[in-house]
Amino acid sequence: MRRFPRLVAVPLVLLALVACGEDAPPEAVPSLAVVLAIPQQQEVTREVVASGAVEAWEEVSVGVELSGLRVASVEVEVGNAVAAGDVLLRVDDRTLASQLQQSEASVREAETNLETARRRAARVRELAGERLVALQDAEQAEAERDNAQARLNTAIASRDAARVQRDFTVVRAPVSGVVSARSVQPGQVVGAGGELLRLIRDGRLEWRAELAEADLLRVGTGTLVQVDTPIGAVEGSVRTVSPALDPQRRTGTVYVDLPDPGPLRAGMFAQGRLALGRAQALLVPNEAIVRRDGRAYAFTVEPDGRVRERGVSVGSTHGDMNEVRDGLTADDRVVARGAGFLGDGDLVRVVDSPAGADAANAQPAADAGSDAGAAPASAPAAPSGAGATREATHDAATGTLAE
Repeated sequence: MRRFPRLVAVPLVLLALVACGEDAPPEAVPSLAVVLAIPQQQEVTREVVASGAVEAWEEVSVGVELSGLRVASVEVEVGNAVAAGDVLLRVDDRTLASQLQQSEASVREAETNLETARRRAARVRELAGERLVALQDAEQAEAERDNAQARLNTAIASRDAARVQRDFTVVRAPVSGVVSARSVQPGQVVGAGGELLRLIRDGRLEWRAELAEADLLRVGTGTLVQVDTPIGAVEGSVRTVSPALDPQRRTGTVYVDLPDPGPLRAGMFAQGRLALGRAQALLVPNEAIVRRDGRAYAFTVEPDGRVRERGVSVGSTHGDMNEVRDGLTADDRVVARGAGFLGDGDLVRVVDSPAGADAANAQPAADAGSDAGAAPASAPAAPSGAGATREATHDAATGTLAE
């Protein structure tokens, strides 16, 4: 029986070499090209960001003190600026004017009666001094004079009351300001105590924001504030701080005076920034902060080229930079471009510019697209038919060659 020990050994060695080549790990390839940034220590303005409503500093409700009278005319519209004493509306005063004329006539009658009673009392007193009349007659005349004086005083008081009532038919602005609301029309019958017009005193507005107790303790009277609007910031200052907190929410209110409100209007809701002073802060680009699941992260690059995910505590934003209060140091190398596409442990390639990173990241995508569009290489046709010859294969179980 013939043996072929050497023929069997050669294929086994070849298969072992092939197996070793297949088990070797592939070389790691960077998943992304990134741009780095070094955290910077800079002096910044500490701010508290809050939201609140714009309200009138003081609103004045205007009505009439009469009931059952018809409005004759309304002299102002919403948005008009008025000075103290300007006429706002007029009420039909014909009835009250008639009552005033009647009161004035009663005053004139009382004045005439008083004058007559004075002259008579003087004559009777003179006659009583000459003992031509009884002293009792003189006292009686003087009593009538005093009664006439009292009737005149009553008539004058009635006339003054009628004059005041008539003056109530002309409603004037109690303070200077801007008309913010109007709920009356000419011809309307009005009642006492109802609001007909509303004024914003001096046209002065303020921004009211609620702050948490920790932030409220850092804000004082005079703190500078910037209220954001679609066309720019409006500057103001804290007029006063609420002396008490809401016991349920643990928040307090700050009242910010707005000397020049600009586009702001009462009733608007706006965001504002309260400046608390200047301090040193560690800043990184806004692109370096990644927010996932309600938390903030940054990626640092290690010497081996892999990134590490670091949880950070962020503060306020200063332009295109974001303050990092905890989680990074000034010596860290932070991924500034492409951080949103990374995961912990990814291998990256560092480039110098954002344009270079974009170009490097776009190249693999272009190569993949060209490979997908190329025609696949033709594979050798499989043999078919009874006369086809099969390629020799190795039987690993028996260590022999099979045809």
